[in-house]
Amino acid sequence: MPSSTQELGARAERAAGEFLRSRGLTLLQCNFRRRAGELDLVARDGNVLVIAEVRLRTSTACGGAAASIGPCKQRRIIRAAQQLLQHHPEYRRLAVRFDALLIEELGGPAPRITWIRHAFDTR
Repeated sequence: MPSSTQELGARAERAAGEFLRSRGLTLLQCNFRRRAGELDLVARDGNVLVIAEVRLRTSTACGGAAASIGPCKQRRIIRAAQQLLQHHPEYRRLAVRFDALLIEELGGPAPRITWIRHAFDTR
């Protein structure tokens, strides 16, 4: 049985997926899990493969949602993206972009979502 935190996370990821779809992206995968890490959302934006990290924060303490995607988390996302490309060779012809979707007010009538394109790169 999922915890309330897991349920909130799943709701946030569904809201983020709908948000991306409403902006013309094609959602390819949700929760791609491998030993190296997990990718919340994988989408296609034209000729770009978008790896989107979804972050939900109910408080701005500790820097808020954006601050929670530090260097260690970025490395895990990059390693999981490399495994995604190994598992799905058809994605290799696409450029890769790492985005972040920061979600606030998930319990309200419409969640407030901030979309940061190119949130980080692989350098």
